[in-house]
Amino acid sequence: MAILCAESISGELFDYVIIGGGTAGLALASRLSEDPLVSVVVIEAGEGNIGDPNIMVRSALLIFFIYDWAFLTEEQKFSNNKQYVWSRGKGLGGSSGLNFMAWVKPPASDIDAFEKLGNPGWNWNEYDKYSQRSETFHPPAREQLDLYPHTYEASFHGTSGPIHTCTPFHFHTIDELFQQTMVNMGLKSIRDPYGGDITGTWIANTNLNPATWTRSYATPAYFLPAQDRPNLTVLTNATVARIIFNDTSENDKLTASGVEFISNQQTFNVGAKREVILSAGAIQSPKILELSGIGRLDILEKIGVDLKLELEGVGENVQEHTFVGVSYELSGSPETYDRLREPAYAAEALKLHALGRGPLRMGITSFAYFPLSAATSEASALIDRAALNLEARKEYPPGLKDQLDIQMECLRDNSTPDLELVAFPSFFTAQPNKSYITLLAVLNHPLSRGTIHANSSDPFEYPSIDPHYFENDLDLELHVQHVKYIRAMHETEPFKSGVVREMDPGPEYVTDQDIREYIKDTLTTTWHTVGSCSMLPKDKQGVVDPELKVYGTNNLRIVDISIIPIHIAAHTQATAYMIAEKGGIACVEFLIY
Repeated sequence: MAILCAESISGELFDYVIIGGGTAGLALASRLSEDPLVSVVVIEAGEGNIGDPNIMVRSALLIFFIYDWAFLTEEQKFSNNKQYVWSRGKGLGGSSGLNFMAWVKPPASDIDAFEKLGNPGWNWNEYDKYSQRSETFHPPAREQLDLYPHTYEASFHGTSGPIHTCTPFHFHTIDELFQQTMVNMGLKSIRDPYGGDITGTWIANTNLNPATWTRSYATPAYFLPAQDRPNLTVLTNATVARIIFNDTSENDKLTASGVEFISNQQTFNVGAKREVILSAGAIQSPKILELSGIGRLDILEKIGVDLKLELEGVGENVQEHTFVGVSYELSGSPETYDRLREPAYAAEALKLHALGRGPLRMGITSFAYFPLSAATSEASALIDRAALNLEARKEYPPGLKDQLDIQMECLRDNSTPDLELVAFPSFFTAQPNKSYITLLAVLNHPLSRGTIHANSSDPFEYPSIDPHYFENDLDLELHVQHVKYIRAMHETEPFKSGVVREMDPGPEYVTDQDIREYIKDTLTTTWHTVGSCSMLPKDKQGVVDPELKVYGTNNLRIVDISIIPIHIAAHTQATAYMIAEKGGIACVEFLIY
């Protein structure tokens, strides 16, 4: 197999047509093509980008994103009418080639919530099984243990999967500062956060391959080992226009017969003998469904597409993590990513990386997850106020009340995490010859729900993205409590002695209202959008069933994080691979039974 041109596959038939060569799409293609008797084609809108050092080497963290869709939200009514950029990876590997390489798994209760919402077989035990299938974990080396007392439980990790994970080299002085401060503020130290308990403070793994200290992501991990299989074809620079369906229904359901796509301003199509699998991500997957005639009648009428199948949940139930940063200048100028702004230092770092040494092996490793009650004595009052506001609401979209009930139950449970902090060893607007730490405060379980819908029938036009930031005021209040908690760290050792001054927000932001305005002005997406094609019962605005098949179709499946019905306290790449691994089994079982 090679990455082929559109003309070479036009009109051909494949067993599986996968729309999207991103994180889940490439993983799924690799697994399905392990069977030499089936043929698989992947259609990807972006470039190949294979081996690009901007992707492979960690220095890419400190440059502007390339290979980026750079989506833009609608103006946010509850956030000073601001618009926000949503970066997503454009090219083979998708956002797994763009992210910050944090390997984080959610608490068991977050995944068990999937099953509670009507999805049998989607629970923590299943998550753990399929997640470990994606991973090869490398324990810390003696050189690392001499610097920091790393701990882990071998049974929580995979040993033979495509994605290499490891405890990276890291700025251990920063981690010591953060971790000990978190313990002194009352959080427990977690021995290994990959067994379903993340509530506390801990050191994370990253998806770096320690043999080369380069990014281990969907392209080199899943695709390259499979690229010579004669039954696997990948097409890049090809934009899907729509899914094609048979003119007549079978069993009162639609049957997908192929995919229409555009490459070099020409229109082509490929046929599907077994299944079409949509893996374009939470932003593009609902748009492609709508361009194909599946979705809400009002949306399809607006964009001029004939209705083939009415599914009210398409593009609804959108949930996104957001973060804000609080930055401090560090005392003693310890080594951080800030020095990579110095040309001589950066050049030397690249030379050292080629020898398997130096700062480009470093990872973002310090995380803390904790309940709202650990951040403020006002937690009960804030939760009660939010509950009253929810009870006062007269109507809910189908299924949403079930989700919000689970979220409120978790907020009251002091063993489950509501707030997240990430210690990022840098400051993006730093002065020369200084060292900084930015504490990223991440909102994990937003109560607000947004939408993503096609703007027109033009496949090249970006969809309308409206996350409804802070429509539920508790989301904003949680961020306020985040910032206040971080400021309390400044009064706790060793953080108190380890920092010189607060850079952002700065002393002019004093009151809660000041902090609210700072949050609205500096809010950033965390690139973790879910829910736009939710796995829920159909009568609760579900789009796919527990086998990931689109309701009302015989052979259209969605395999990406758009199917997550309720958000998780985790960075999402490990979960995207898990969905691909489990989704691949669902495809095979469908054929067998």
